[in-house]
Amino acid sequence: MIRILVSKCGLDGHDRGPRVVARAFRDAGFEVVYTGIHQTPEMVVSAAIQEDVDVIGISIHSAAHMTLFPKILRLLEEHQASDKLVIGGGIIPEDDIVELRKLGVGRLFTPGASLQEMVDYTRNEVMQRRAATR
Repeated sequence: MIRILVSKCGLDGHDRGPRVVARAFRDAGFEVVYTGIHQTPEMVVSAAIQEDVDVIGISIHSAAHMTLFPKILRLLEEHQASDKLVIGGGIIPEDDIVELRKLGVGRLFTPGASLQEMVDYTRNEVMQRRAATR
């Protein structure tokens, strides 16, 4: 079973999107840990390590993606947990998506992406990573 942590970083209090995404992953057979809104990168990484998740899914609509994603990646590395797949969603400009991907963020889903697309990508990526470490 794939374990995913879904979280909303920053001060944006809108949580409908991450709740819908969390439910889609649950309905697809993932084990979902939902941390809710107003999470800091430190809180996200701590929860991801404690819950031993495979994937961290971050919803960002606060325009802080170029700060929050790199910080999450850095904290994961500091805690020897950089094997976790980090994905995200929100309103993120294409140029920023390119830069975040170069840093090691997995797929970033923008408005219009289907829930099935998110589930399929995440499942395939985790399975490929697991196969590579065997």
